[in-house]
Amino acid sequence: MTAVPSGVPLTRTAVVADPDAGRLARNAQALRDAGYGVQEAADAAGLAALLDAGQPSVVVADALLSPAQSAAPVLLMVDLDNPQEVAAANPAGVHDCITKPPEPKELVHRASVLIEQVSRRRAARQEAEGLREQLREVSAAVRATNDPQEIANHVVSGFGRTFRADHVVLATFEDHRVPVIMAAWHRQGLVELPKDALPGEDEARAAADALWAGTETLSSDGNETEPRADEKPARAVAGAASTLAVPIGEGNSSLGIIWIAMMDRPRTWSSAELGLIQHVAGNAAYGLIQSHLISSQQQVVKQLRELDKAKTDFLATVNHELRTPLTSIMAYLDMIQESTEHPVSKEVHQMLDIVVRNTERLRTLIEDMLSVSRGGLDNADMQLAPVRLGRTLDLVAAALRPLATLQNVTIDVDPVPEDPEILADEVQLQQVFTNLVSNAIKFTPSGGRIEVGSESHAAEDGSKWATVRIADTGIGISDDEINHVFTRFYRASNAMNGAIPGTGLGLAISKDIVDRHGGRIDVASTLGTGTTVTVSLPLGTDRVQAN
Repeated sequence: MTAVPSGVPLTRTAVVADPDAGRLARNAQALRDAGYGVQEAADAAGLAALLDAGQPSVVVADALLSPAQSAAPVLLMVDLDNPQEVAAANPAGVHDCITKPPEPKELVHRASVLIEQVSRRRAARQEAEGLREQLREVSAAVRATNDPQEIANHVVSGFGRTFRADHVVLATFEDHRVPVIMAAWHRQGLVELPKDALPGEDEARAAADALWAGTETLSSDGNETEPRADEKPARAVAGAASTLAVPIGEGNSSLGIIWIAMMDRPRTWSSAELGLIQHVAGNAAYGLIQSHLISSQQQVVKQLRELDKAKTDFLATVNHELRTPLTSIMAYLDMIQESTEHPVSKEVHQMLDIVVRNTERLRTLIEDMLSVSRGGLDNADMQLAPVRLGRTLDLVAAALRPLATLQNVTIDVDPVPEDPEILADEVQLQQVFTNLVSNAIKFTPSGGRIEVGSESHAAEDGSKWATVRIADTGIGISDDEINHVFTRFYRASNAMNGAIPGTGLGLAISKDIVDRHGGRIDVASTLGTGTTVTVSLPLGTDRVQAN
């Protein structure tokens, strides 16, 4: 009887398969004597049935009955003088081979060793999977934030807990790609490392550059690949039994370094662990670079907002300063023109008319600039009331006909059979149509024509709208430029080349007003033929009030 080897659990089971009845009985008995629970099979079908019924600790099978698939480790018995059996000794799933007929002690020993080897491999795989899962959580935490300090804190605490380290330190170097930060973690019960415990910045950078160039890590206790002869080994953390140095980099150079220290015990790092550490370090580098870019962009946006506020404040101040003297000029012009005690000559009166028109033009420009300086209109400033659209268009056309006459341009307002009533701010609405008709006059050559028409209609969703179209026979706008006409201060190239006066604010302000009324404004144009501007406004009150 074979003695049970020390340390062999009695719960181990084996399936023995052999077409030779005598060998099958001897091998099965040897394993039973060693404490195994044994099942026997004399052919391939019997072996397959036993494996389907349950998973043994080990399968001992003749080479001619080698199982096609087995979750259990397989010890194959092979006759080395039989080429057919030798060829069958390398299928997938076979973990070890033994010459047949095996000695009982040798059979038991080889089966036990095979079980222990497979068990250790499975445990190592499970441990590696556990490490991967923990480090996946670290990488997920790194990706979930744009704060560089939080990224560094996640990395050092994640490495510390995952690998049961004593100290973990992450430091970045002076570089335009990442901010200079340092994060440290230590095991509970330990105090923080003193500043002089770590290599200096120059030494750390040199070590990181060398490691990054070789895509390596460096362990000070000699358990990792030795550095090349031309490299200077990284100094260990002072007082540590072992230190692992992991570079953080991007492109051709390093960005920082991570130190993982064990203070009272050496540490052997497996290739799987080092691969996982380098993967997380790569995620950290990417996160730090991205966070730095985002921070830089946010800083630029902040500066642009400050510049925009300074511009707005400047415009508001200048407008205020311009309006005061302009008001006085306009008042004195009115007094001179209306004076009966000292009437002016016809020639002077004509000159005063020109001054008045230009003064009014300057006043309009100042009002536009003031709207821009306030950042547009405020809904709270809108005085909503029922407004007759046809009456508003007639008032605008009547006010601008003298200007059109000077340009030798005709303004025609189509009669409206049923003048629709809309809820709007009448003053702002007049400003919209004044801007649009004024633009049409400016960009229509002598002898041209402007048509203003309106209609009511129902949309597919049942809502009711009033639509105003202002069409001119002017110089038009090119297809490349028409998408920019609502941009503040934008002026089409043909307007610039023709020295047509304007600021490029009229359409932008008009669109702002129409938007706040819940409407929309569109422009269609053909270069050299003319332009049509369409303004659509809701007839219902609910839409405007909601907007």
